[in-house]
Amino acid sequence: MNTEEPLRQDLSAESPKLVPHESRAEAWSVLEVDTGAASHQGRVRDNNEDHYLVIQFERSLNNFLTNLDKRILEHSYSLTGYGMFVADGIGGMAAGEVASGLALAKLVELLVETPDWIMKLKSKEDITAVLERLTQRFLQIDETLKQKAKWDVALRGMGTTLTVACTLGRDMIIGHVGDSRAYVLRGDSFEQLTTDHTLAQSLIDAGIAGRDDPAPRSMRHVLTAALGALGKRIEPQVKHLLVQPGDQLLLCTDGLTEMVEDDVIAATLREAKSAQSACDKLVDLALTGGGLDNITLVVQRFADGPQTTGTPATV
Repeated sequence: MNTEEPLRQDLSAESPKLVPHESRAEAWSVLEVDTGAASHQGRVRDNNEDHYLVIQFERSLNNFLTNLDKRILEHSYSLTGYGMFVADGIGGMAAGEVASGLALAKLVELLVETPDWIMKLKSKEDITAVLERLTQRFLQIDETLKQKAKWDVALRGMGTTLTVACTLGRDMIIGHVGDSRAYVLRGDSFEQLTTDHTLAQSLIDAGIAGRDDPAPRSMRHVLTAALGALGKRIEPQVKHLLVQPGDQLLLCTDGLTEMVEDDVIAATLREAKSAQSACDKLVDLALTGGGLDNITLVVQRFADGPQTTGTPATV
């Protein structure tokens, strides 16, 4: 094949015009993030089977030396995202604690092993890919727990809920199995983003009973799905949302929601001066309400401005 002609055409082509980076950079709004977390054994349980984790992940590039025109290249590029994870173990004794901790550790392992992180959700295809990956990671965690229980008789029957929220700029990805929950507070609205995998919720969804009927209330602790015991017909709940400045995101186990009414949780989030103070106050309210279960929650607040590392999560 003769390659000389195309080569001459390339060399003689008109040089491309410089395009200022401001005009070609995609709009990717960043938000200032304030994060807090807390976990408490409660007043009744012998141990804490809940675990939480907040991570920060980023991609950055700094131009060290160059003679490129400053109009076409930014000095540095940096993208930061956050992951929030809450897990409530089941199985009794130490098994539940092992399940929830192992689920979070395995999820981080799977994230680190991902060769091509998608740090900007620029299209529907990107969103679909991230949702599919999260679904597969939930299924991999489920299989890991099953194998662990298979080889250790002391862990037979263990499982865990898992609720995940990942923010990339103003994009949020939610993943969920079990009866832990994710909520968003936006203005006067306090909305549950996840659907409980419980027998009570199944009765409500089927139209058999109302939310306040005796049957659903008595079956609200009976799980229909948990990692470590997923059936072939059950898949994790995954969804994509957009974050707005002023939003507050709450992830929590049922040790909070069983003890504190939604309107009280919402009011506490609004009145708190920081994400951490909101977490501390909500734990106190759950303990005052009886503290019948382990109590774990993570709160993240979003505001206009540059991304920060957020307030360190503490217990």
